[in-house]
Amino acid sequence: MSRAGLRRRWRLWLGLAGLLLVVAVNVVAFNHAWRFTHFSAEPGQHTANPEQLSFTQKLWVLTTGIRNPKPRNGKAPAFFFQDVSIQSPNGRLASWYSPAEEAKGTVALFHGYTSDKSHLLTEAAYFRQLGYSVLLTDFVGNGASEGYRTTVGYREAADVQAVAQWLRERQPEARLVLYGVSMGAVAILRAESELGVQADANIVECPYGSMLQTANNRFRAMGVPPFPMANLLVFWGGVQHGFWAYDLSAERYARNIKTPTLLLWGTADPRVTRAETDAIYAALPGPKQRRDFPGSGHEPYWRKHKAAWESSIWEFLQQPDK
Repeated sequence: MSRAGLRRRWRLWLGLAGLLLVVAVNVVAFNHAWRFTHFSAEPGQHTANPEQLSFTQKLWVLTTGIRNPKPRNGKAPAFFFQDVSIQSPNGRLASWYSPAEEAKGTVALFHGYTSDKSHLLTEAAYFRQLGYSVLLTDFVGNGASEGYRTTVGYREAADVQAVAQWLRERQPEARLVLYGVSMGAVAILRAESELGVQADANIVECPYGSMLQTANNRFRAMGVPPFPMANLLVFWGGVQHGFWAYDLSAERYARNIKTPTLLLWGTADPRVTRAETDAIYAALPGPKQRRDFPGSGHEPYWRKHKAAWESSIWEFLQQPDK
């Protein structure tokens, strides 16, 4: 065979190898996105946080994706509550409603990714102590609510809307406070920015800046360069759920929020950076307050800073709605 023929053959093989590599990378990214946003019905343990994985475990997760069983409610509230079913465009929502006598208003609480309403019982108990009724809700796909998928804040905004409407119909004049953690915080911001929800006050803990940024942060926590896998993960996740996931951005939503908002963040958070938090806070045009918790990660701040967390919320709720 001539040299020209050999070169053509080598170019063909190299092109084919490159094509196969592109296909393989996209298949892996598609699988990661599916496992990240679809919960399995079988009970089991969720894959540990990247910081807790060994090198071998990280390689396995990078190849196969995470284990992601549907979050289930743990213990029930120690305070009086009623089981409530609320219909969302996404499906049926399971909620716990606990009315307070001569309530100052109602706080609706929304959990984070791979969590459920039972993880917010300490927070709910504190709001009750302050004289508020509370409504804790499992997002669709989580806990006792219908379904097995999550969109990490995008479709969950419609669940926030459904909860706010349910409360407004029953308590049209009552003060409505929305409290959300991580994914729940982003869902609140989108619900107000794009779905017309009007609360009287927001308390948002560690909302991520954008879906792409949070994907980048997770790959960095694994010790892996984010590009191109983080970008492909966000792309395929959006395709699987029918929306443009690159537009899932708390910073963008925050620009339209006129509601008085308290933003809380832990300085040791590996999931949400200071730059993301600074950008979200700067974007909020309405009345706002911020509190940082030194040494706290992506976790409830009352664990390490109970007094500071409680005082931040108490002081914020003393401010009149504007």
